[in-house]
Amino acid sequence: MLSPRSIEPRKRSRESKSEALVISVCGMAGSGKSTLAKKLAKKYRLKFFSGGDALKALALKEGFRPLDYGWWESDEGMRFLKTRRSDQRYDKRVDEELLEIADKGNVVLDSWTMPWLLKKGFKIWLEASVEKRAERIAQRDEMPLVEALQALKDKESQTKMIYRRLYGFKLGEDLEPFHLVLGTDNLSANEVFQVLCLVLDKTVLSSAV
Repeated sequence: MLSPRSIEPRKRSRESKSEALVISVCGMAGSGKSTLAKKLAKKYRLKFFSGGDALKALALKEGFRPLDYGWWESDEGMRFLKTRRSDQRYDKRVDEELLEIADKGNVVLDSWTMPWLLKKGFKIWLEASVEKRAERIAQRDEMPLVEALQALKDKESQTKMIYRRLYGFKLGEDLEPFHLVLGTDNLSANEVFQVLCLVLDKTVLSSAV
């Protein structure tokens, strides 16, 4: 469901006519954020950038092979996660790149950090229960539900620790930066997309045209 704040976004969420549009889409793994961010970028003819893809590119340079779906929940993905915990330069490098991209505008960002680090743009949080997200990941990656649920919990525990130490925010708990919070447990991906388009058309995009 929509949060109260999403019905009438705060004034600071509206971009001025002279300011390029920036949309940040965020949510825990399995919430559908990457798929929805790509669809929004395509519909509104905006550029798309993913923090997760940028981290995978760095992992590839370090000898990892992040080529398949479900890599983040795999043993190798978890090893890279531990590497990030001990060396913050990976996340800092990606975030610096995304901030530069956001500064140019006309972009949709799929990122766990930009909603907290950016001072501008419209910020969306997709909320889903851990059980529903594990179900989606198990189906997507063709793995047992029990394994998907455990991998998801392990990954998120470490990911939250990384960002808490690096920036001080509580991923998945601190929703203050967001202008729209949408529960997705009982909605299809298409229904979520339709709701987001409706909200964007009536608020941010109507003031940016």
